[in-house]
Amino acid sequence: MMSGKRVLVIDDEKAIQTVIQFGIKLTSGWQVLIASSGAEGIQTAQTEKPDVILLDVRLPDMDGTDIVKALQAHAATKDIPVIFLTAQAQTIEKPQLSDLGVRGMILKPFNSLHLPEQISRILHWSMGGCK
Repeated sequence: MMSGKRVLVIDDEKAIQTVIQFGIKLTSGWQVLIASSGAEGIQTAQTEKPDVILLDVRLPDMDGTDIVKALQAHAATKDIPVIFLTAQAQTIEKPQLSDLGVRGMILKPFNSLHLPEQISRILHWSMGGCK
């Protein structure tokens, strides 16, 4: 995919992974990379260097904030924008997001067909004709 974006999804729920992958590919043609744990996500981000990371706040092996800190500690991943996926918006305050360097938050449940639009809005990307 020459002009397509690459999205890394770090989420341990297979159903969420599948829905995100389907919605993003169908509506934007972007490539979706999947990681099921924080450790796998950090490794994948370092090797694949995606354009954006969609990160579940709560994973079995690591907390989302710890994953963001680990990503920011590496030269290869420190500039990759991170968007939190969460069902617990009330536990994360906007100043906390900014302090972490997280670019935004998408609340679960979400409509996977609208994800490329939401990501583009948060990151100020042009959708390039995708709707």
